Amino acid sequence: MAAETSCDDGLRWSLVLPVKVLARAKTRMAAAAGPLREALALSVAADTAAAALRCPAVAEVIVVTDDPLAAAELSALGARVVPDEPDRGLNPALAHGAALARRDRPDAGVGAMSADLPALRPAELARVLEAAARAPESFVPDALGVGTTLYTARPGVPFSPAFGTGSRARHAAQGARELLMDGIDSVRRDVDTPDDLRAALTLGAGPRTAEIAARLPALSPGGGTWTA
Repeated sequence: MAAETSCDDGLRWSLVLPVKVLARAKTRMAAAAGPLREALALSVAADTAAAALRCPAVAEVIVVTDDPLAAAELSALGARVVPDEPDRGLNPALAHGAALARRDRPDAGVGAMSADLPALRPAELARVLEAAARAPESFVPDALGVGTTLYTARPGVPFSPAFGTGSRARHAAQGARELLMDGIDSVRRDVDTPDDLRAALTLGAGPRTAEIAARLPALSPGGGTWTA
């Protein structure tokens, strides 16, 4: 890992968000969300992108997706949407988005962020990005302490995302600085399961996610799951 560098005042960031084709998204939510699963996946991604776009440290949000509905919705929010031209999995998709970001904003840092952080708060993201500016590479572990919700690289530093199962250990092993600080729960709370969604709602999920969640029987008091 390169030596820690001093923080550049005003360093801004291009954030790359990967969004799956909705038909394949949030499969672990299938029993709880039933026919609303795709709508839930889109709502979570939209709330994440909207919050990131409100963060003053974020210069742009680049969404990598091949889903036309997600592309239209997130573009309308102000994100830049690009197709997954590599189509070789998550990390190549992130590298593709980062390459476009660096081509157009070479003086900005680049980050890869999960698109399922529906409780994301712009102020908490700003704190994380301020800390990220002090190291060549950084990452934020997820709430379970196993995965990663955000990986960053400063300008000029190779961008090497290692998302997937056990990504916290992989990012640490490649020398990225782990960012663990108080008060960034919304940056760590990704949503894969009904319990994750309940935790995000407790933190304060965005309006789209909250509206869909209110329609899910499994999330109501004593609620069950969908039946065929």
